[in-house]
Amino acid sequence: MSNVEHISGVAITEKSDLSERVRMLAMFDAQKAAFEQDRYPSFDSRVSSLKQLKRGILAQKEALLGALEKDFRYRSHDESMLGDIFSSISAIEYTLKHLKGWMKPEKRAVGIVFQPAHAKVLYQPKGVVGIIAPWNYPVFLTIGPLVAAIAAGNRAMIKTSEYTPNTNTVLAEILAGIFDTDKVCVVQGDVDIAQAFSALQFDHILFTGSTEVGRHVMKAAAENLVPVTLELGGKSPVIIDNHISLDEAVKRFIYGKTMNAGQTCVSPDYVYCPNGKIRELVASLKLRYESMYPVNDGYAKRTRIINSKQHQRLLGYLEEAKKRGAEVISLGDATVNSEECYMPLTLVIGTDRTMKIMQEEIFGPILPIIGYDDLNTVIEEINANPRPLGLYIQSFDKNFQQTVLKNTHAGGVCINDAAFHVVIDDLPFGGVGDSGLGSYHGVEGFKTFSHAKALFSRGRLFFSDMLYPPYGKRMHHWFYKLFVR
Repeated sequence: MSNVEHISGVAITEKSDLSERVRMLAMFDAQKAAFEQDRYPSFDSRVSSLKQLKRGILAQKEALLGALEKDFRYRSHDESMLGDIFSSISAIEYTLKHLKGWMKPEKRAVGIVFQPAHAKVLYQPKGVVGIIAPWNYPVFLTIGPLVAAIAAGNRAMIKTSEYTPNTNTVLAEILAGIFDTDKVCVVQGDVDIAQAFSALQFDHILFTGSTEVGRHVMKAAAENLVPVTLELGGKSPVIIDNHISLDEAVKRFIYGKTMNAGQTCVSPDYVYCPNGKIRELVASLKLRYESMYPVNDGYAKRTRIINSKQHQRLLGYLEEAKKRGAEVISLGDATVNSEECYMPLTLVIGTDRTMKIMQEEIFGPILPIIGYDDLNTVIEEINANPRPLGLYIQSFDKNFQQTVLKNTHAGGVCINDAAFHVVIDDLPFGGVGDSGLGSYHGVEGFKTFSHAKALFSRGRLFFSDMLYPPYGKRMHHWFYKLFVR
């Protein structure tokens, strides 16, 4: 083999995993061919696929929980149940309930000028879609997009993260037991495989991951004019009103931060707290954290950072903040353990915008606290930075809520909660700007993976030729007089 070959337009180098690439390309070609034979799967076939998927997940629930625990070194089964299993099953059930209505052609209005006629939108499957899944919720962020793709009548190829090999193996087994590879298949491999995957001529790509990698995926997709949905991240702020009890505010947002050790794209990234109340906020966070994660448990039963690379990245943020004068406060009894990749919830006070901790998405159990006096200053700071995936308002004051809502942009907002808009099946989920492009979940997911085909139809009666040339007829005069004014 020469240094570089091309198969289906994708470059293959000698150092690449040739067998996995050849397998990937063969499956892609098979899916393309299969879609050509079944361009509009029936409602019954889509429902059958979704029901089988649900049964497969439930039948292998314990295997998935065990695999997730291995991949994270330790991850609470409850967190896996809530964040990966429940959310996946909920998405399937919601889709099954509403799919028939989504598939119906939508009637659209036709102006009097074009009557008699009918207009509709037909939702047609796009074809073969690529799903690039991340490591933080490897089940839900694989199954959620897959549910939407199947509901819309597509075939799907899934690239899983190399950080979660045990979970990937179970997922691949579940899907292989339900679907032929020309309908749904899993591709595993490292960065080289991921790059080759994103360069395939899919009919749509959905990527979940970092903004940096998302730019590369979009660039690769652009070469083939492949539409993309990017579910990214960013720095999602919490804003605490001066009038809400801090204990109440903490109760509302802390689990969004501590779940999965903060390794959640919609996790609160930093907190704005009224000046003069920062110490009170620290005390409230400490009290609530230690009640959720009891002292005598140590770190043995707490979710770990996924690997040493990510753990060292987080430690680097803290080290830089300390050197530059910030105060770092670790909560709970269990301290950082690099060997076990453990880190407790860690508060940082006295940051500035030039620190890495305030420049980059944290994606871990570190929570900077920023004091403020004027809400307008907070809004100006948020708007001066890339638009976040989530924004979390802790306030019962309607004026406070509306001021923030009307003057900021974010992918989604929670009022008196944090992060859990992501599991509301009837809400679109997606970012804006650096935090993402497009959305899915619920009907938005169905539409993301569908082509909205416009249909304009006429019957036997036809009057439009009255406006045909030659121009200057009396009909043109009256038409302009009536409709161009």
